[in-house]
Amino acid sequence: MSKTADRREFVSTLLSALPDALVVTGLGSASYDVFAAGDRDKNYYLWGAMGGATSLALGLAIAQPDRSVVVITGDGEQLMGIGSLATIAAKQPRNLTIVVLDNGHFGETGMQRSHTSLGTDLVAVAKGFGIANAFAVDSIERCGDVADHAAARKATTFVRVSIEANEPPRALPPRDGAYIKNRFRAALGFTPF
Repeated sequence: MSKTADRREFVSTLLSALPDALVVTGLGSASYDVFAAGDRDKNYYLWGAMGGATSLALGLAIAQPDRSVVVITGDGEQLMGIGSLATIAAKQPRNLTIVVLDNGHFGETGMQRSHTSLGTDLVAVAKGFGIANAFAVDSIERCGDVADHAAARKATTFVRVSIEANEPPRALPPRDGAYIKNRFRAALGFTPF
């Protein structure tokens, strides 16, 4: 991974271009990046379910087919839930965009090298599962391409964003799972339970 994008700038630019998207975050840094870009009631911060972000977003995309659903997660979290890509490929929700911020490290456990820095190509893996619209970007200039795919809702999209292996200051979103769930449901017009 030679060329990289600044993670915070990329996430902020992407979310600014998709103000009505339903956003699901992976744990840790992805949640911090999304929150740092501006807290929204349509953000579902998935705090501690490592590997669960894409599965949750799949259910949301199926339940809300007229809305853009964007997952923002990291390489370690996506590797943990790699099997979810097979189900996503089988279902092919046209409104689902998976954005994997790939720094080649497990940022939440001490910056150990992840499999993506040891040869695993997540774009090839996504394509192997059957997600044809899978590609990699490594600059903020390509952020518009990602936003265009998400807004168009024409195909399941998988994007690997090569980012710097750094740890920006933590911006902590709410940790109360019931609050996050109820706020998100209210944004969709459902009553809390």
